[in-house]
Amino acid sequence: MKQYDVIIIGGGAAGFFAAINLADRNPKLKICILERGSNVLTKVKVSGGGRCNVTHAQFDPKELTYNYPRGQKELLGPFNKFMTGDTVQWFEERGVDLKIEEDGRMFPKSNSSQTIIDCFQKEVTRHKIEILINRSVIDLTTKEGKWLVKTKDNIYVSEKVLVATGSSKKIWNILKEIGHTIVQPVPSLFTFNIDDERIKDIPGVVAENVRIKIVDSQLESQGPLLITHWGMSAPAILKLSAFGALELSKRDYKFKIEVNFVSLSQSEVMNVLKDAKERFSKKSVYNVQQFELPKRLWRKLATASNIDERNRWADLNKNQLINLSNQLTKAVFQVNGKSTFKEEFVTAGGIDLKEINFKTFESKLHKNIFFAGEVLNIDAVTGGFNFQNAWTGAFIAAESIANFK
Repeated sequence: MKQYDVIIIGGGAAGFFAAINLADRNPKLKICILERGSNVLTKVKVSGGGRCNVTHAQFDPKELTYNYPRGQKELLGPFNKFMTGDTVQWFEERGVDLKIEEDGRMFPKSNSSQTIIDCFQKEVTRHKIEILINRSVIDLTTKEGKWLVKTKDNIYVSEKVLVATGSSKKIWNILKEIGHTIVQPVPSLFTFNIDDERIKDIPGVVAENVRIKIVDSQLESQGPLLITHWGMSAPAILKLSAFGALELSKRDYKFKIEVNFVSLSQSEVMNVLKDAKERFSKKSVYNVQQFELPKRLWRKLATASNIDERNRWADLNKNQLINLSNQLTKAVFQVNGKSTFKEEFVTAGGIDLKEINFKTFESKLHKNIFFAGEVLNIDAVTGGFNFQNAWTGAFIAAESIANFK
């Protein structure tokens, strides 16, 4: 048996962040991170396309919570204690400057996730925090007021345990055995698979301001839409996938969406089209697109409206104008399946939030066991929000644990 003051299960973002903050507050603590894989911080490495989307430039706690389909209510208090500005300061104090991009996402100025990894590795080395790889936890029990963390090759004993494993079914099952309720995990943050002639052969096309809703539901979103080889992606779709994670799972990822490519009413669109008919009467409809839509998408929607490349604006009859306005404002697409968003896999599900004290991130069922990150039933839309949840939970849990000695 090996004994520590604190054992952190999970060598990811939340685990490292908690360990460093623990050591900052109480340098005498003997801290160990157990990682089941052969490498640590693997999700940090690939996040943000290898740049690491550290957080998001949203500095109001309440506004920040609106980006969490699960955890919105519970995170308000924690965000008032540690949120975006605190994250920025934390990294700056350790030599990592962050930058804000136009869409609000925040990355290291180096544009490399390795900068974040190097920062963490430097800090754990400075604090002499022990990192043990290939230590898959198979059991978790208590004995005489201490936690026994069992792996295949050893038993580790500590007074406090922090679980920061992310979406791990194996850990969820272990936590279930000690009495915690696990909300069944389903995918969140995924793209929509759509096979439709209107978006075929135009991958890479982006419509900047699109409104989308799931037919026969209250789910809707607005933002950029990206057409891909397999269907649709980008923030407008990813937000729907996050907020609709449970509902879309029930539908087995087979459903219809209604897309308004221009975020205008049909009557507003008709007025623009009628004006174009007069102003560009002798010009080809295909060559004079409206609403600043990408030309390839405009031509696809025109074709779907029974308009071909020979038609001039003056040639359009009433039905063609109505068809085009329909395609622009309420085009219905059949979704058949989903695809993971890049390498970033996020799930809705985890430990029931009713069983967590969000002032400390400690279990309400057992003393001296804490949780941070996606092991809880908390998830967010894309844009750095999932990392911010990890930083906040890890910071508060570390503060709570450090205060015991």
